[in-house]
Amino acid sequence: MCFIASAVTAQTTKVEKIQAYMARAHELGLFKGNVLVADDGKVLYEAAMGFTDASEKAPLTTQYRFHIGSIAKEFDAVALMMLRDQGKLSLDDKISKYLPQLPAWANTITIKNLLQYTSGIPDVKWKTVKTDADNMADLMQLKTLDFEPGSKYAYNNNNVFLRRRIIEAITGMPFNQFVQQKILALCGMTNSLVDPGDNVPLMARGYDKNLQPDAISIPISGWTAVTLDDFYKWAQAIANFKLITPQSTRDILIPIAPGKQSGLGGGNMDGDKLISHSHDGTAYDYQALLVSDPPKGRTVILLTNNKNVSLYNFNTAIQAILDDQPYAKPAKSISISFQNKLDSLTGDQFIAFYNDLKKTHAEEYGFDDENTLNEIGYYFLGKNKMADAIIVFEYNTKLFPNSWNVFDSLGEAYADKGDKEKALLNYKKSVQLNPNSQSGKDIIKKLEQPGN
Repeated sequence: MCFIASAVTAQTTKVEKIQAYMARAHELGLFKGNVLVADDGKVLYEAAMGFTDASEKAPLTTQYRFHIGSIAKEFDAVALMMLRDQGKLSLDDKISKYLPQLPAWANTITIKNLLQYTSGIPDVKWKTVKTDADNMADLMQLKTLDFEPGSKYAYNNNNVFLRRRIIEAITGMPFNQFVQQKILALCGMTNSLVDPGDNVPLMARGYDKNLQPDAISIPISGWTAVTLDDFYKWAQAIANFKLITPQSTRDILIPIAPGKQSGLGGGNMDGDKLISHSHDGTAYDYQALLVSDPPKGRTVILLTNNKNVSLYNFNTAIQAILDDQPYAKPAKSISISFQNKLDSLTGDQFIAFYNDLKKTHAEEYGFDDENTLNEIGYYFLGKNKMADAIIVFEYNTKLFPNSWNVFDSLGEAYADKGDKEKALLNYKKSVQLNPNSQSGKDIIKKLEQPGN
């Protein structure tokens, strides 16, 4: 009895810490949305702490649906594997088998290429495409691919678009109908919708930090909007192989290379057991994160219609709370708050700015761990400011010398620069600090191969 009472008290304390953390994040304007945390197979915490739309008058409830961006691509990836499990397709099939109307390049691309984002097809022309028909017309006029299928990786939505068209060709059903009837219904996801329209009730509407509303629809179709509870059912369906076999799950879970995306985002398996599954997505100002740890019976889901900061920061803190580990308090993002300023600063200038900000606004911005500078380093990388990114990552290793993550990031920057020697040095330091980093070990092995 004493043991049971102690366990209940411990769980209550964790819930209180999570609640206090998320409340502070909301107070700082960092999180407006819905959150669910499950541990040991039970939902511990579920809350709504934002607004339904840009007017910021009506509060969200946990019954509201959200767009989940790229995570919705899981539904077409799973659908293809369902058809594979039924013997209706092979991953090695050329896409021309199902879409014979496409130009000759379709004879060189396999379904596996679409799932691994190695097809060589250019991205959707988002500035001009308004409908599926527009996008198919563009593909019909495409003369050449960006690269030979299977030779490179390029994450883009034309791979997803064609996956959905193949499902339609095989099943004779509109993709949206297939998802509703063959996936959502089977998983008990009764409150989720595909491509919700303007008049759909209980649909959270995205908006930016200037209170400007987003569109509700996305130019190409096939996007599933979910509630917290339905999203949790989806995570369990993947973990328990409710829809597809363990082998099919593995085929769309493990990316083609570390740091790349798979059909399910990314994760790991141990034999026929799912060990981890994580995926993030963004659409306009909608942002979503799913992190599943089946061995612990743990799932963290974060949904927002007003993106402001990396949801991974919240997940990191929640995971630490659940594991009784230290965690950083919520903090505003420097990269978001000072984005215009960052574009005019060199790496050295940013370090000076960072230290000044640390003296004057220590309670608002994050200085307790490596994430803030890591975020800035990747911001510079995204702007192709390689030297500035390396300066920031190098400084981060001095501030947090015991963090494997900072050395991993610095190694990535040097690898992007083409400096194999320094990349190896930092990746090895990262793996030394975190011997369980399989991705780090894989990168070291690849870098050490002759010719790389």
